[in-house]
Amino acid sequence: MKALYCVSVAALALWVLPLAAAEPLKVEIGGLDDGRLPDKAAFCAPENVSPKNVSPEVTWSPGPEGTRAYALVMTDPDVPQDLTLINKPGTVIPEDAPRMTIHHWVLADIPAAVTTLPAGAESEGVVPHGKPIGPTPHGLRGANAFTGFFTGNADMAGTYGGYDGPCPPLNDARPHRYTISVYALDTPTLGLTGAFDGPALEAAIKDHVLAEGAAVATYTLNPALRGAAAP
Repeated sequence: MKALYCVSVAALALWVLPLAAAEPLKVEIGGLDDGRLPDKAAFCAPENVSPKNVSPEVTWSPGPEGTRAYALVMTDPDVPQDLTLINKPGTVIPEDAPRMTIHHWVLADIPAAVTTLPAGAESEGVVPHGKPIGPTPHGLRGANAFTGFFTGNADMAGTYGGYDGPCPPLNDARPHRYTISVYALDTPTLGLTGAFDGPALEAAIKDHVLAEGAAVATYTLNPALRGAAAP
C-alpha cells in the first residue's frame, strides 16, 4: 500500500509540473558587417550600390519534436509615426520621436525540412509594383508594408510579396533595427490566403508556436551615422 501511495504521489507530481520550455531557435543573418545589414540588402541603398534589395541569408536551428513548419517575419520597430517628417529638408527626426513597427518580410508555411533561406531567395532586386504573393518552394509569401506605403504612387503601387528591405529616412537620428523572427509550428499550414500581412500571420501562429528565436541587425542611410549603426 505504501509503495502504491509513493507511485501515486510521483505521478501526481509529474502531472502538476509545467512542461519544460523548448530551447529557443538560434537564428543567424548572413553577411552582416559588425551587426549592420549590407547595403545590397536595402531597398533604398545608396546610388552606387548594385544590386539592391537582395534578401539576406537566414539560417536557424531545427525546431523541437513535433515541428511541422516554420514562419518568418522581419520587422522594423523604428519607423517614425509622423510620416510627413521622412526626408523632409531641414528637419532631423530625433531619436526619441514616436515610432511604429512595420513588416518587411512575411513568410508562412515554410516546410519543416527547410532551415536556411539562401541570400536572394526572397528578392534579388527592386521590383516596381511588387513581387508576387503566394506559394514558393520555401513557403507562402504574404504582403509586406510596402504594399501600403506605395498606395497612390502610379510608378510603384502594387502588392509587395516576400522581402523588401530597409528604407530608413535619410534624416533619422536613430539607426533602425531589423528583427528577423522565426517560429517553429505544430501545424504544416496556417491556412492563410490572399494578401495576408504580418499582423495576420502573427495572429495565426498564436496557438501553434513550439519554439521561436530572433536575430537583429541595423541599418541607416543618415550620412552622420553611416558606419556607426549599432543596436
